[in-house]
Parts: sequence; structure tokens; C-alpha cells
Amino acid sequence: MNVLIMGCGRVGARVATTLDEAGHTVTVMDLNPSSFRRLPASFKGTQAVGNGMDGPALERAGIKEAHAFMALTQGDNRNYFASQVAHEIYGVERVLCRIYDPVRADIFSSLGLEIFSPTALGASVIVSMLLGDQAAKG
Repeated sequence: MNVLIMGCGRVGARVATTLDEAGHTVTVMDLNPSSFRRLPASFKGTQAVGNGMDGPALERAGIKEAHAFMALTQGDNRNYFASQVAHEIYGVERVLCRIYDPVRADIFSSLGLEIFSPTALGASVIVSMLLGDQAAKG
């Protein structure tokens, strides 16, 4: 699968590395070239410096050939906008969008995007851990 990832933070670098090791074609895009230091020396994918909200930058990074696009930056609005561009303008088959704010996640999800909310997921895991521990002792 040909995957374009916007954001080379901890999560973006980890996802890119995992997909690369699994044999997928991976391009990681970030505004800051020093972010690519998070990728291992064994990374065989492509590093693209650019803004994922900019059509020409996305095209240089290979959006037209991408089967999947992931918006994994720290910015909910940037992730949402770039995901909409990938989905609506470039017709990317799978678009995954990280959104921290659970309220925004619900809104963006209702607009047809595949949303991942680490805030909601983390809260759910923590509550399950707490209640699971109590139930086991109880």
C-alpha cells in the first residue's frame, strides 16, 4: 500500500516505521526537516518537507498515488483540513485523521472522516483499567 503520512512526531514516526517495516511504500511529510530524526536509519520511505494543507506540496509528496493518507500532527484543525483535501480533492481511498478534542472528533466523524481520538481512547482505557482492577479485587 502507498501511504502518505502528514506529521513526523512520535506517532507519525512510529506509524511510518511500522508500515515501512511491513513492506509498504511510505512518505512522511512534515514542516520541520529536523522531525525526520525520529525515523530510524533503516527507514526506506521518503521524507517530504512541506505543508499538508497545501495542494502543490501534497502533490510533490505523492498524494495522487497514495492509497491512504494519515493526518497525525498536533493540530486538530490542520489534520481536519488536510484530511478533507486528501479525501475530497485527491480522492484518496482511506483517510485517517487524529483529533485530540473529543467534541471535534464527533463533529468531524459525522462529516464522513475516519477519526482517531487519542483523548477519548486514552480516557476509555484508563477507566477500563480502574474498573477492571476493582472488579478483579471485588
